[in-house]
Amino acid sequence: MNYRYTLFPAIGLFLLSCHDQNHEFDAAGNFEAVETMVSAEANGKILALDITEGEVLKKDQLIGYIDSTQLYLSKLQLEQNRKAILSGRPDIKIQLESLKKELENAIADRDRIEHLVTGEVASQKQLEDANTRIKILESKIEAQKSVLTISTNTLTEQSNTVEIQQALIEDQLRKCRIINPVGGTVLAKYAEPFEMTSQGRPLYKIADLENMFIRIYISETQLSQIKIGQKVQVLIDSSMKDFKTYEGTISWISSRAEFTPKIIQTKEERVTLVYAVKVLVKNDGYLKIGMPGEVNF
Repeated sequence: MNYRYTLFPAIGLFLLSCHDQNHEFDAAGNFEAVETMVSAEANGKILALDITEGEVLKKDQLIGYIDSTQLYLSKLQLEQNRKAILSGRPDIKIQLESLKKELENAIADRDRIEHLVTGEVASQKQLEDANTRIKILESKIEAQKSVLTISTNTLTEQSNTVEIQQALIEDQLRKCRIINPVGGTVLAKYAEPFEMTSQGRPLYKIADLENMFIRIYISETQLSQIKIGQKVQVLIDSSMKDFKTYEGTISWISSRAEFTPKIIQTKEERVTLVYAVKVLVKNDGYLKIGMPGEVNF
């Protein structure tokens, strides 16, 4: 599948809770998830796309098809071409059988003439002629074998070329099957059955909502308080005065400082250098993309 990963834009906020002015926290930000844009890998009519927004899909789940009739016919044509090429390969053993039989007869004649020469019935010239005939036949056999081998190898290479073309068609046929690449929840659907699509056109967006991240920004003085793998407390608003608490794990700390996001409007805060941090949180269904949250170290 041709797809790309995008992160939902999130801005860390260094603000006190608007619900409880006495509540303090170390950092605040918004929840995000790893989103995958799944695109078509083939051109043609979408024959099926069995998904709905909000549906949870499994990894490698078959969810639809793109019309592959022309590709399938091309596959059948290539199969017939390959059979025709292979049927033209010569049978070397049968082709050489007559010459080998003639060589056996020539050797038998030579042996008979040798006995006759020993008994002074045949001349030395007859024996030499018999040996010459054997050498000529041996040369013919080797030459014929070379020609037949070259012909066989040429046809085999042609067959291999067709086989590679078949593999390309098979790959294109596989891409006509729409396979979900990652497990997650469908966020948006961009195509419907019987619409025409093309390679690279987005079909739907999916995200792993079971494992959410909250992106926060901390000051340089707070860096010494955290490390990768550290457990932290994550809070979201539960009511006007209460908070729902989750256990989070620091999964990433930026190695570079950056200016505080522009959403913080005061001039003094805008020039403050901060570090981005991502905290992994297991979602129980209440966390949503873009939802604000707070973190205590």
